[in-house]
Amino acid sequence: MSFTQDMDDEYEKLFRRVNPPRVVIDNEACKNATVIRVDSANKHGILLEVVQILTDLNLIITKAYISSDGGWFMDVFNVTDGDGNKITDEGILDYIRKSLGPDSSFTSYMRRSVGVKPSMDHTSIELTGSDRPGLLSEVSAVLTHLKCNVVSAEVWTHNTRAAAVMHVTDEETCCAITDPDRLSRIKELLFNVLRGSNKSRGAKTSVSHGSTHTERRLHQMMFADRDYERINDDDSDEKQRPNVNVINLYDKDYSVVTITSKDRPKLLFDTVCTLTDMEYVVFHGNVDAEGPEAYQEYYIRHIDGSPVKSDAERQRVIQCLEAAIERRVSEGLKLELCTTDRVGLLSDVTRIFRENSLTVTRAEVTTRSGKAMNTFYVRDASGYPVDAKTIDAIRQTIGQTILRVKGNPEDAKSVQESPTRFLFGGLFKSRSFVNFGLVRSYS
Repeated sequence: MSFTQDMDDEYEKLFRRVNPPRVVIDNEACKNATVIRVDSANKHGILLEVVQILTDLNLIITKAYISSDGGWFMDVFNVTDGDGNKITDEGILDYIRKSLGPDSSFTSYMRRSVGVKPSMDHTSIELTGSDRPGLLSEVSAVLTHLKCNVVSAEVWTHNTRAAAVMHVTDEETCCAITDPDRLSRIKELLFNVLRGSNKSRGAKTSVSHGSTHTERRLHQMMFADRDYERINDDDSDEKQRPNVNVINLYDKDYSVVTITSKDRPKLLFDTVCTLTDMEYVVFHGNVDAEGPEAYQEYYIRHIDGSPVKSDAERQRVIQCLEAAIERRVSEGLKLELCTTDRVGLLSDVTRIFRENSLTVTRAEVTTRSGKAMNTFYVRDASGYPVDAKTIDAIRQTIGQTILRVKGNPEDAKSVQESPTRFLFGGLFKSRSFVNFGLVRSYS
C-alpha cells in the first residue's frame, strides 16, 4: 500500500514539473476588482483548494469563471478586499502566487480530504449531536472541569443539529494533551453531554492531535450527520431558503446546478466544498456576486463520470447545497467579546448566556497574544426576540461594556450605553469589551 502511495506521489511530482501551475494576477484588466487566473493540471478537489486559499485570506470573490477539459483546468476570479477595493498589498499578492503557483503544494494537499497533520500545540476535539439550549455552556463547563483551556473553537448549528471543532490545551502546560487515559475521559464525558436524553440520533466525539481546515471539517461533519434532512419541511420557511435547481443536459452528459441566494462572504467556498465532498466534479462554472444576490451555475458530473441519475439524487443535491448555504446564516443577536484570555472564560461567558435564557446558534472563539476574541450569535431559548432587559442583565453581570445594535432603531433606543460603570467583580479583567449587534448574519 505504501509502495503504491509513494509511486503516486512521485508521478504527481513529475507531472507538476512538466506542467507546473501558473498564476497571473492583474490589477488593470478590471475597473473594480483584482483578476486572478490559475492554470493547472486538473485533479479532483483543486477547485476547492484554490477557493479555500482565497477565502482564507478574507478576499471577496465577486465573479468567477471555471473551465476544465481533459487534464487541464483554468479558473478566473475577480476578487476584492472586505471593503470592496482591489488587492494591492504585495504581501498578500505574493502569498497567492506562492500558494497557487509552481512551488505550491496545494495539489498534493488535496490528497488528504481533511488535511490532517500532527500538532503538539493543541488537541483537536470534534463534536456532533442534537442541538439544545445551553449545549455549548455544558460542553465548556466539562472542559474547564477537566482542566482544558479552549484556545480556539467554531460551533455551527443547523436544522436541530450541532457540530463543533475545538482546539484545547492542558491548563498547566499550555500544550497538547497526550495522556491516553485523560483523552479517553474527555471523550467519554463530552459524549455523555452531547447524547443527553436523546438517543434517537447519535452523538459523536473524537479527539486527536491533527490539524484540520475547521470550516471544511464542519461542513463534512454536518453532512455526515445528515443535517440536510428536514424534519419539518413546511412552506413557511421557503422564503428563507436559497433557490437551488438541478437539470440534466442529456446531449452533453452534464447536470447543471444553478443557485440563487443572498450574497455573503464564503458563499462560493460553501457550495464548492459540498459538491467536492459529495464527489461531484465541476467541469464548467460561472459565478456572479456583484450585487446583493449571488448567482452560481455549475456543469457537473459525479466522479464516476455520470450526471445526476435519478430524481432522488437530484433532490439530495438540492437539499445538501441548501444546507451548506444555510449553516452560516445566523439570525439573532451578535455578541463580540474581547478580553484577556484565561482558563474557563468560555465556560463563564456561555453560563451567563444560559442563565439569561439565551442559546448560542453559532460561535467563533479565537485567542491571540493572550487576548480572547469571541463572536457569538444568540437567540432567546424560547424562540422569542432577545429582550433589551436581557442585554442589560448581561451587561451588569459582565461589567464595563460598549453596546451597539444594528438593524432595529427601537432596540437601539432601549439599549443605549449606560453612563454607569459596572464593576467586573473579578469575572473579566482590564479593558474588556462586548459589542452587541442585532443582525441577520450571512458571514
